[in-house]
Amino acid sequence: MRLGVLDIGSNTVHLLLVDAHPGARPVPFASHKRPLSLIAHLDDDGAITETGQRELISFVAEAGEFARRHRAQDLLAFCTSAIREAANGEAVLARVEAETEVHLRELSGSEEASLTFLAVRRWYGWGAGTLLDLDIGGGSFEMAQGADELPETALSLPLGAGRLTRDWLTGDPPTAKSIKKLRKYIRSAVRDAAAEFEPHGRPDLAVGTSKTFRSLARIAGAAPSAAGPYVRRRLQRTDLGLWTKRLETMSIDDRSNLGGVSPIRASQVLAGAMTAYAAMEAFDLPELEICPWALREGLILQRFDTLRFESDGPLPDSPRTESLPQVSQTGSPADIVSSAGGRETAGSTISLPGLDVRHSLSYGKSS
Repeated sequence: MRLGVLDIGSNTVHLLLVDAHPGARPVPFASHKRPLSLIAHLDDDGAITETGQRELISFVAEAGEFARRHRAQDLLAFCTSAIREAANGEAVLARVEAETEVHLRELSGSEEASLTFLAVRRWYGWGAGTLLDLDIGGGSFEMAQGADELPETALSLPLGAGRLTRDWLTGDPPTAKSIKKLRKYIRSAVRDAAAEFEPHGRPDLAVGTSKTFRSLARIAGAAPSAAGPYVRRRLQRTDLGLWTKRLETMSIDDRSNLGGVSPIRASQVLAGAMTAYAAMEAFDLPELEICPWALREGLILQRFDTLRFESDGPLPDSPRTESLPQVSQTGSPADIVSSAGGRETAGSTISLPGLDVRHSLSYGKSS
C-alpha cells in the first residue's frame, strides 16, 4: 500500500510517500518538501507568528492535495519540538486542523527518541547488540539506549541546532564570547543527561541520526548522499573536533559552500557540531555510525506493524502508476515532474474517498 508521512520539523516541512507492506522495507515513491524554519518565526514570547502560521497552513494543505493526487491510501502527520514548545502550539494545531482538515499528531520528546530508536534497530538488526542513538534536530536533541526494539532510556533536551543558534550565537562568524558561553551550557546539559544512561553500560554500537549528523559526517569526509544509503558512513570524534574549530571561524556563506551543508542549515551547523562533540565526549565515543533511517522511518514501521496485527485481511496493494515521480522533489507542488518526463499538474487531482486524513492521522496515538 502507499503511505504518506507528513513531517513538520523545525527546519523543513516534508511529505514523503512510500510503497510498502508489513514485513517489507519502505520504498520511497515521491517527496515534496519546503524549507520552513518555524523557530525563525517565533516572537519574543516564544509564539509562532502569523506569518509562520500562514506558511505552515499553506504547506499542509498542499501536502494533503499531493497525497491524494498520488493516491496515498493512508497518511500520518506529525509535528515535533518547533510546535510542541511554542507558546501557542495548541492554538496553532487547532487552526491547522480547522483550515486544512489535517490533524497533526504532536510527538513528545521521548516519543521522538523512541520511534527513531525503532528505526535504527530495524536498520542494524538484533546482531548490533545494545544501541545508543543520538539525534540532533532543529529544536531538540534526542538520545536513546537499549537492547530491544524500544529503548530502556529515552531523553529529549532543548539543544536543537536551530534553537541554540538563535538563542546563543551572535555575529557572523559568531563571537568567541558567545561560543564559549554556549559550549559551557551544552556540556553541562549533556553531561547531566548522559549520567542517566550509566546504568546501561557502554553500548555495542553508537549511532547518529538526523540531517545534522549526516551533514557533519559529510563535512568530515564521509560519502555524499548520492552514493546511496547502503554506503557505510562514520563520524570520528577527532575529525569532528577539528571541524568544529574551523566552523567557529567561518561565515555562514562559507559554511554553505561545504559539501552536505544546505543554505538553510549553514547558520546552525556550528551549534549542531558543538552539541554532537559534547555528546560524544560525555559518552566517551570515539566514533559514530551514521544511520540513514530516523524518525519518519520509525513512524512508518510502527504504522505497518499496527496494520499487520489489526487488519482482518490483506492490505491493499499500492496503486498502479504509469510513471514514478522523482523521489526528491522541492519547489512548487503544482508541477510534479515524473521520471518518464511527464508532467502532472494541480488540475489532475485524484479523488480518494479511502484517504480519511482525520482518521488516519490520529491512528495509533499513544496513550
